[in-house]
Amino acid sequence: MKRFKHDILIALTLLFSPLVTAEVYQSPEAFLEQTFNTDVPEPKVLWISGAVRTRAEQILQHRPDTLRTRYWQQGNRTAWILEEIGKERPITVGIVINDKSIETIKVLVFRESRGWEVKYPFFTNQFKQAELNADLELNKSIDGITGATLSVRALTKLSRLALYFHQHVTRTP
Repeated sequence: MKRFKHDILIALTLLFSPLVTAEVYQSPEAFLEQTFNTDVPEPKVLWISGAVRTRAEQILQHRPDTLRTRYWQQGNRTAWILEEIGKERPITVGIVINDKSIETIKVLVFRESRGWEVKYPFFTNQFKQAELNADLELNKSIDGITGATLSVRALTKLSRLALYFHQHVTRTP
């Protein structure tokens, strides 16, 4: 009887536990090769400290989880692979900034149990040509997706963060 209860408890735990797996839509390496036509530049490092950290906190509405982030730059074009938690797990996103606007945004890895609709081009295409205004907001509105509010917020924050980081690394002294 004790063994039966144990088996039932395990079965119920497995039945009601969220089945969260990472959906890899494109590897970060493949994203970079596609972005730079297989001539991927060497990665550079942006240290997230001082004023950069303050602005990143303002955009993310929490402290950044890392002290530095890597990026790839070719001329005035940068690529960023960033992560933000939607509800419970990180979403990995590749963002390409050309001059001062978003050229491409793509969900690379999605680990949440809901909100995966943000991976589709009908949603990500809204970010194309978006720029950052003086208030660190996008200059265009992004339509949400019912049931994916937190994932939409995560991608919007990451797009603002990539635009801010791009401004920081491409500014002329």
